[in-house]
Amino acid sequence: MLHIVACIKQVPDTKIIKMNPKTNTMDRASAPAILNPYDAHAVEEAVRLKKRYGGTVSVLTMGPPPAVKAIKKCIEIGADEGYMISDRAFAGADTLATSYALTKAIEKISKIKPVDLIICGKMTIDGDTGQVGPGIARRLDMPPLTSVNMVKEINMEEGYAVVHRKLEDGYEVIQSTMPCLMSVEKEINEVPYSSMTNMLKAARYQPIIWAVADLEDVERTQLGLKGSPTIVSKVWAPTKPSGGEMLEGDAAKQTEQLLNILLEKKELFAAVKGGDGS
Repeated sequence: MLHIVACIKQVPDTKIIKMNPKTNTMDRASAPAILNPYDAHAVEEAVRLKKRYGGTVSVLTMGPPPAVKAIKKCIEIGADEGYMISDRAFAGADTLATSYALTKAIEKISKIKPVDLIICGKMTIDGDTGQVGPGIARRLDMPPLTSVNMVKEINMEEGYAVVHRKLEDGYEVIQSTMPCLMSVEKEINEVPYSSMTNMLKAARYQPIIWAVADLEDVERTQLGLKGSPTIVSKVWAPTKPSGGEMLEGDAAKQTEQLLNILLEKKELFAAVKGGDGS
């Protein structure tokens, strides 16, 4: 039976979040926490694969206690089990330290039930690096299949998977040995509304939570800030563009207004440069 582990993350809604002008950091309290959108598609794909081939879907996240909400959302989508690693030692982790911690958790999960496939979202909307998935694959010595927009086939008997990998001008067909790790694009599927049955199950569900002490063979120097070589010196919000004019009327009137504006700009440019503006 196929056992899929979906790695997820709870993130602030970047459509709403604000920047603190004094500290130049994200004010995470200004936005609600949501399941990372790419990860929702990863969980949905895992659930679809479970329905096609049979098996179990487990979800895994690293985060503070409130991240339990993200796991519950995955249970709504159709996941079977949820695991969370939560400890102050994980705080401040960059992608390198995050991939290390999640790898240790996956190793423990695999002892409960062997893992055939790991699936992640392409990236998180609060980091946009896309590095954690490949980092896990490297640590577990399994093939990383990135930018997957279709899972064509999984053959458990012969131990391979066939996927379509998104390119700028199309896609390429990749066959990989299993176990493997896939990071998926949003267009791989559409996440439907949750069923009432799953919503009720999620409301009652309590995930398995592990601290660092519950994991095996962990080097604490590779966790959290100690294990994070990445340093973000400054973060700031881009300046909003000023000016601009609203065009009114039908298409013909708007075209005439636009031409007049462009002619004015040309004349101003010519005056500044001392030429004819051509």
